[in-house]
Amino acid sequence: MATFTKVVLFTDTDGRAQFREESVPLEQGSPQSLLSELFASGGYQLRTSPVGFRSQFHCSGYTQWCFILGGQMEIGIQGGVSRVFQPGEHFYSADLLPEGATFDPTVHGHWSRQVGPDPLITLFVRG
Repeated sequence: MATFTKVVLFTDTDGRAQFREESVPLEQGSPQSLLSELFASGGYQLRTSPVGFRSQFHCSGYTQWCFILGGQMEIGIQGGVSRVFQPGEHFYSADLLPEGATFDPTVHGHWSRQVGPDPLITLFVRG
């Protein structure tokens, strides 16, 4: 069975952001055009970030897909771990503040930044 690898940025049970990969089955369509099930979405936004952009630690306000359309995006989590996403790559952001928690930038969230010579262009699709 064919699958799509979904990169997920999520909040672990200790409140810290982590990365994991999940397989999404491609069981619909035809042999020439394999499809996943149809997923609901809550709208989309396009964003451009200039060369030099970097955010502070933060949590996502809602679950969303992030597709890199141009430039490169680095996502960092606590402990110095980071991942760089190239054009055509993606991640699913489910790094939400745990219920009842007060945001603590030494524990919660992730940061993002533009890397390389080109502005960052992203497409966010709410889950």
